[in-house]
Amino acid sequence: MSMNRQPIHLIALGTLLHLALCGFAAEFYVAPSGNDANPGTRSRPFATPERARDEVRQLRQGGQLGKGAVTIWLRGGDYLRTRALELTAADSGTSNAPVTWRAREGETVRLLGGRKLSGFVPVADPAILSRLPAAARPHVVQLDLKTLGVTDFGEMRSRGFGRALVPAHCELFAGHRPMTLARWPNEGEWERIAGFPDATARIDEHGGRVGTLENGFNYSGDRPRGWKNTGDIWVHGYWSWDWANSYENVGSIDLDRHLVKTVAPYGQYSFRKGQRFYFLNLLEELDQPGEWFLDRQSGVLYFWPPETGREPSAAPETFLSLLAEPLLKLTGASHVTFRGLILEATRGSAVQIQGGAGNRIAGCLIRNIGNYGVTIGGGTDHGVLGCDIFDTGDGGVTMDGGDRKTLQAGGHFVENCHFARLGRWSKCYVPAVLMNGVGQRASHNLIHDHPHCAILFNGNDHLVEFNEIHHIAMETGDVGAIYAGRDYTYRGNRVRYNFIHDTGGVGLGSMGVYMDDCISGTEIYGNIFYKVQRAAFLGGGRDHQVINNVFVDCNPAVELDGRGIDRSPVWRAMVDQIMRGSLAEVPLPLYRERYPAIKTLDPYYGPPGGPAITGDAFKGVPPEGNVVEHNVCVGKWVREVWNARAGTLQLTGNLTNAAASFARRPGEPPRATDFALRRDSPAWKLGFQKLPLDRIGLYRDKVRRSLPD
Repeated sequence: MSMNRQPIHLIALGTLLHLALCGFAAEFYVAPSGNDANPGTRSRPFATPERARDEVRQLRQGGQLGKGAVTIWLRGGDYLRTRALELTAADSGTSNAPVTWRAREGETVRLLGGRKLSGFVPVADPAILSRLPAAARPHVVQLDLKTLGVTDFGEMRSRGFGRALVPAHCELFAGHRPMTLARWPNEGEWERIAGFPDATARIDEHGGRVGTLENGFNYSGDRPRGWKNTGDIWVHGYWSWDWANSYENVGSIDLDRHLVKTVAPYGQYSFRKGQRFYFLNLLEELDQPGEWFLDRQSGVLYFWPPETGREPSAAPETFLSLLAEPLLKLTGASHVTFRGLILEATRGSAVQIQGGAGNRIAGCLIRNIGNYGVTIGGGTDHGVLGCDIFDTGDGGVTMDGGDRKTLQAGGHFVENCHFARLGRWSKCYVPAVLMNGVGQRASHNLIHDHPHCAILFNGNDHLVEFNEIHHIAMETGDVGAIYAGRDYTYRGNRVRYNFIHDTGGVGLGSMGVYMDDCISGTEIYGNIFYKVQRAAFLGGGRDHQVINNVFVDCNPAVELDGRGIDRSPVWRAMVDQIMRGSLAEVPLPLYRERYPAIKTLDPYYGPPGGPAITGDAFKGVPPEGNVVEHNVCVGKWVREVWNARAGTLQLTGNLTNAAASFARRPGEPPRATDFALRRDSPAWKLGFQKLPLDRIGLYRDKVRRSLPD
């Protein structure tokens, strides 16, 4: 065997040496049917990505690849991953000669972190059948996972608001969609907290009566009496607020007192009567197609396939997620591109990038992921472009980069990506795009069907532009499609040319661009807001510019409050402890030079790090310096509430009776171009500037060759 391989390997090396000397690109091939003893050529490919990685690394270290680009072609098929594909600085390319991992043209390449399941059989055990609802018994099938060698099911752990990011437990996917862990009430329905033990009640910081977490909450009705095994039941709820959810393990259920106690350590804040919750992980509640339950002791999986009336062998492709780490892990690697791959069914995130520079995740389909689609931590100029990211347990893409001490930009970006159905588990503050640090960009993305906010930024000099966002806040309230808040030093951020429409919201509802809790200095320019509850919401901050936007059927177009000067303890503490503290953490001379409006802050806060401002000296954060001009509005206009004194907005050149300004298509789904102003609109004479509406949203290019219907 070695004698047969040696000449071919020498020929391959000779070819590479020739390519290196000429500065041409080098190519390697990997295929599921390959062999790692092969030379990695088109006709004799490697079997594993690691073998290709090691070959490139070895040849580069030996000076045999020269300065040319390297392409590693992945042939069609499934690559079952039991560990992350890890790349380091040794696997880097250069800006002129990147290392590209990509699917062969016209071939489907999947990196899978799960096990494909087959062999389901009808449930025959009378004891199990007696626990299933009668309507489910003919449809539920079972599979003994231990006979397949699957024994690591992961651990169900509390997750959600205020909880650390943890890998998901194993999950079931069928037909490329996540299935529902058996629950009551069923998906889309909720129970309500009926109350809590009176002896443990307290008054919270907003004046409401709440129950303490350690003493549990009451439920209504007697549904739990039908559950025979309560050893591993979980509850998911918005326990105190509609913007803070978590999953908690049930410690005990008192059937007579209708009292549920959860297991420490406790998350959230408290229990509030009337808030939403449901029970999950219950065999007795496996009562509709798409639901499943895993008996972790026996290793038997019970499942009602989503397509009823078919033989189990004809059911859609079914996976169980097993890998508890990213599919791709880049640490210190630079100028590496992954293109055209499907990344699927891991309990962790699909891609993790730490450090390095200039990496790209391009044209990939990322779906059925336990945590995030892509996480970027540090480094510079990493980009996610032309990807579809669907059905994640947490958010879409997180970008953390730049230096807030020097205001050096990170330069990361997410562009031309389609996000849908994110936040399957951690519903709140897990946006499609999360930008931290300095100088990240989110542009030309389509984001929809999300339970909470679509884009969230923390830090400085971020750019949010040309995105289409709709049907967000579908399960939460007091949230914005584009959101930031609670730091007076977050300056230089621009939100422009976005199309935000048809938003949801429960309780306190939702906003289009929500500048929450006194964040200040954001430019909101040239956006289209259509059927948004509170389109531009300035939550107590200063120095915002709301200019050249179009508001249609919003309620209202612009809302301003003055919460920062409220003297109640909760708001006063926020201003004095959080907002003033943020000033003490940044180099003020640099910030005052970059953002001149910050120079006016000292009278309200005193010296950085100094004593708390008390008594009559407390002035809070007056909502001053906000400019609203050259906007066009159809419907409700400006509303000033909660300490926002009349006249605190500078209103100039706005057209507020613009019903005849657009040539819209009645009855058709809205498009950004529907809101182009007619030539005879009075807004032009008031100073309104033409908007590049045809550039909003996704676009076709060599990476994204088609658009969604």
